Amino acid sequence: MPGLSEAEAQARLATEGFNELPRSSRRTSLRIAIEVMREPMLALLLGGGSVYLLLGDLQEALILLAFATLSVGITIVQEARTERVLEALRDLTSPRALVIRDGERKRIAGREVVRGDTVVLGEGDRVPADIMLIQSRDIQTDESLLTGESVPVRKIAARDGDLPAECRPGGDDLPFAFSGSLVVRGSGIGEVLATGPLSQIGAIGQSLSTMETEAPRLQRQTKRLVGIFALVGGAVSVLAVVLYGVLRGGWLDAVLAGIALGMSMLPEEFPMVLTIFMAMGAWRISQARVLTRRAAAIETLGSATVLCTDKTGTLTENRMTIAELRTPDGKLLRLLNNSNTEMPEAFWELVKIGVLASAEIPFDPMERAFHKLAQERLPKRADSADRKLARAYGLRPELLAMSNAWQSSAEGSDCLIAAKGSPEAIAALCRLPADRVALVKDVVDAMATEGLRVLGVARSSHAGDRLPDKQTGFDFEFMGLVGLADPLRPGVPDAVSNCRSAGIRVIMITGDYPATARAIAREAGLDFNDVVTGEELKTLDDAALLARAKTAAVFARIMPEQKLAIVRALKANGEIVAMTGDGVNDAPSLKAASIGIAMGGRGTDVAREASSIVLLDDDFGSIVKAIRLGRRIYDNLRKAMGFILAVHVPIAGLALLPLLFGLPILFGPIHIAFLEMVIDPVCSLVFEAETEEDDTMRRPPRDPEAALFSRSLIAWSVVQGLLAFALVAGIFLFALHWGMPENEIRALTFFSLVLTIVGLIFVNRTFSESLLTALIRPNRSLALVVVVVAAALGGTLVWPLASGLFQFGPLHLDDLAVTFAAGLAVLVCLEILKHFWREGLKA
Repeated sequence: MPGLSEAEAQARLATEGFNELPRSSRRTSLRIAIEVMREPMLALLLGGGSVYLLLGDLQEALILLAFATLSVGITIVQEARTERVLEALRDLTSPRALVIRDGERKRIAGREVVRGDTVVLGEGDRVPADIMLIQSRDIQTDESLLTGESVPVRKIAARDGDLPAECRPGGDDLPFAFSGSLVVRGSGIGEVLATGPLSQIGAIGQSLSTMETEAPRLQRQTKRLVGIFALVGGAVSVLAVVLYGVLRGGWLDAVLAGIALGMSMLPEEFPMVLTIFMAMGAWRISQARVLTRRAAAIETLGSATVLCTDKTGTLTENRMTIAELRTPDGKLLRLLNNSNTEMPEAFWELVKIGVLASAEIPFDPMERAFHKLAQERLPKRADSADRKLARAYGLRPELLAMSNAWQSSAEGSDCLIAAKGSPEAIAALCRLPADRVALVKDVVDAMATEGLRVLGVARSSHAGDRLPDKQTGFDFEFMGLVGLADPLRPGVPDAVSNCRSAGIRVIMITGDYPATARAIAREAGLDFNDVVTGEELKTLDDAALLARAKTAAVFARIMPEQKLAIVRALKANGEIVAMTGDGVNDAPSLKAASIGIAMGGRGTDVAREASSIVLLDDDFGSIVKAIRLGRRIYDNLRKAMGFILAVHVPIAGLALLPLLFGLPILFGPIHIAFLEMVIDPVCSLVFEAETEEDDTMRRPPRDPEAALFSRSLIAWSVVQGLLAFALVAGIFLFALHWGMPENEIRALTFFSLVLTIVGLIFVNRTFSESLLTALIRPNRSLALVVVVVAAALGGTLVWPLASGLFQFGPLHLDDLAVTFAAGLAVLVCLEILKHFWREGLKA
């Protein structure tokens, strides 16, 4: 079954388009521009320009218009970048499909499936397109998305010349599966008939949105804060206009002063910074092979106190190799160190039955291991290729074993039934007596102690055409045990150690034997005293389970539905639980966890949809990277917000001071607009790109209920702003006292303010490190901002046109020394004061 060639698939993709429904939610640059035009800051800039036109000052009006255009341009660039990031993340969230192309199975994004593709479906998969089933093994799908009926429907394979006239969802025993439906049982292979808008779901016009682009809790906090500032700023601005007009006359000048004051007090950067940080944060985490499906999970990551992980494929490499074979008569063959020796004939039948109990084209790592061993070590048998699969019996929660019934082409031959599964299930199928079961259990425990995953293998034969409905209807013969080795991922011990230092307890939950779990847990460096088994879990009442969950670090022989009980117990103990899972039965526990983490490599689509995060490479180390990045993103968001709050204090103070005391007006709208051009890129570019604090993974988890604007952060921002205001206002008042010309005072004060703001950038770069670290820590965005600001300031002095527009007089070397001293003084004083706020800022 070669499927399409890659070239054919790409040609159809180019001709027929992606397998997705039309999206209307993506914002174009024009739409972003229209949204920006509604922003209060732009309205204030345009209002100021209008007043300058009324005053006959065309030059000032044009400059303000230029600043308004620049502001719109910066916002459009940043927002468009955010949209591109979100679009890339949406592509990752689309259901993935297993297709056969050029004769090989490969995982691709569901949107890349084309008409004619051969798709492999398994339990838990989301059907990526409308398909006709070529093979069907006990397959049932949930088509409620299309029909509204919640009862799964049976599917059969299509028979040549016997296809239904109508291809429609709903009804049993049809050979069609439809895009968006969920495989709840069995497996199958099908050919794609229709994709995207031409599919049934496309015709109905439904679409699924699986991604949130904003964090609601943070958004509410920032909106509330901006609203408070807007009300206060508006009231103060109106009061300032009235006072200026009454006391000084000149109502147009009063309006300009009021607009400048309003601009200085409006922290409109908050919503933009939040949106950019969340989108860029999700993108950064995706670079660590972790997909954030819900942006709110980014802030929750820093709060996780418990990380529940499975063993196979997460702590281990999921690269199964058969390490040991044991026959019922006690013969033992170790394979890992004897790869070149010939396999004794006594083990041939055990391996052959293991292969026949696996899928013909294996995808599961354990089944691949059986096929690989047979290809490499078994002689070619004449009877190995003349059998046809008559029926497959899948795994069931009540019986963890699977069987394949093979019909020989020779007439009158009995069916060969090959079974493999957990040793207990195989022992039950073989109806072994209690003494044999005890012996098998002892051998399994010995193998599990070596870290091996153990499977039992059995065979049976059946005469007649009618096969039993269940595996238990056969008389099985026990063939032996197979031990599979799955090496620990190299980075796991370090990742576990990082979790421990970060105050995160790692719990391993596995379906494997206690001895296997104990061996892997010891190798991974988990702290554990005992292993809690699924059987023990069944005997615990709620209170006992809560007590056990407080201390247990390893759960073994756990059924998927028991994961939900463990998660609920941990949450009842006040833990913030991150939980990994990959199967259909894991979906409830993933949804119940504070942070559900689905496996992207081997996970089912239903698990992905129930989760907040998808682990694209199934690596435990990637979860720890995501936690580190989550803490970094939240830290940097708080730094940016604190900086915005701090900066607006001296700007508003210097706009208000002359109005209150009848002093020369320092800043007009053009000056405030220039400052906003500095603040916006600093907030969104510089702080977003900051590397994490050195103690990021040495801090305890953050309280999930802690406000973004904690009292400590607000107090620290106000202290920064007041100190900056005091220094710059002091320079302004001394310059007045010395009798400097008004234009030179304005230039001196403005330069001092800008350099003070640069000092605030360095102060807020780190909460816990030294000033030296803040100065030398690399950040290309910061270097670019500093160079641009220095060039712009220099231009306002040396370019006469700019000096005239800003109403700046010349500054001498001693004046420039004063401005640099102001920036340095703020930096040094705040670094000394930071010591008293350090613990509160890290909370």
